[in-house]
Amino acid sequence: MGQGLQEIIDRLAFDYQPRTRLIMGNGCLSRAGEVVRALPASRVLLVTDPGVAAAGHADRLQNILIEAGLEVFRFDDVRPNPTTRCVEACVDRATAGKIEAFVALGGGSAMDTAKGANFLFTNGGRMHDYWGVGKATKPMLPLVAIPTTAGTGSEMQCAALIADEVTHQKMACLDPKAAPKVALLDPELTLSQPPRVTACTGLDAIAHAVESMVSRPRNAISILYAREAFRLASHAFPKVLQEPNDLAARGAMLLAAAFAGVAIENSMLGAAHSAANPLTAHFDLTHGHAVAVMLPHVVRFNALDASSTEAYIELARLGQLGKEVDDLIQALEQWRVMAGLSPLSVACPAAAELVDTLAEEAARQWTAQFNPRPLTANDFAALYQQALAVSR
Repeated sequence: MGQGLQEIIDRLAFDYQPRTRLIMGNGCLSRAGEVVRALPASRVLLVTDPGVAAAGHADRLQNILIEAGLEVFRFDDVRPNPTTRCVEACVDRATAGKIEAFVALGGGSAMDTAKGANFLFTNGGRMHDYWGVGKATKPMLPLVAIPTTAGTGSEMQCAALIADEVTHQKMACLDPKAAPKVALLDPELTLSQPPRVTACTGLDAIAHAVESMVSRPRNAISILYAREAFRLASHAFPKVLQEPNDLAARGAMLLAAAFAGVAIENSMLGAAHSAANPLTAHFDLTHGHAVAVMLPHVVRFNALDASSTEAYIELARLGQLGKEVDDLIQALEQWRVMAGLSPLSVACPAAAELVDTLAEEAARQWTAQFNPRPLTANDFAALYQQALAVSR
């Protein structure tokens, strides 16, 4: 019996509670009306962003909901990395409409905004009150999540990531009641993604699979979903970069992102996300870009842990990348280059002067505690220095 199999057997204890109905298929957006009515709900708030609205997806969904006999209110001012101010504006719209359900259409920011608004609309207070796990004391409204990007997997998670408007500190607010009741995965919606969005969200989904595969709370369920997420994404990601209209590849990425979201929900993330958040806060670097420049170095750091090494080798083989951890690391770097995302030294040259500050902040990030190898601020500083040394 191999060490990896023994570890899974040792970790068979888990509490798997699927909270989200998952519907997937080309054109399944057309089912949104019947899905929302069955919640049941008759007055809904459609939460989306200007880009999705400009692509015509929001109007199309709104018409589908209206045709199903629903009264639809709309908040289409979601911003990337949503802040407390954005959430409060969404709550104002929900209050005015006296809504009975939320429908989030877009990427992770739209879903985070809807979840954050759901906390405040149903439980009162402010976002800071829900920073942590299980802080909501009252029931929350049902949420239907419809991703237009293949990345965050937020449609399968109970977490709302909201930044403080003033400090830019990201607050992770987790509560089972915040998980979407239904997720609709329609690959056709992802065809409109701009190339950079495809790149950043795709690499984020890959990072979710890689990190949840080795996180400390990993278990048989999270490993199962992380494996399949990585297998799907490792084959589909290069395809969607080269052939953006390949609907099969788009669908594989959308499913990979959702499966990685399930993996996170049943385990957690690690140091790559901890290191990425300060880069986003200080330099406004897109989250997926920030994770992509840090992940290869975190994998190398974690490979000193025997169980992580075995898991990384398994991923390399699943993706037909090779048989060594270095093959996985090389692929992660190649995918970043293929996606046209610059190295840290180019994207954030000023990071070299803030390494100590970034490292201190990374060490305080909540995901750091779940990394398979413990890290200090000095360890994070070394990771940033390694990332800055990459020149292409």
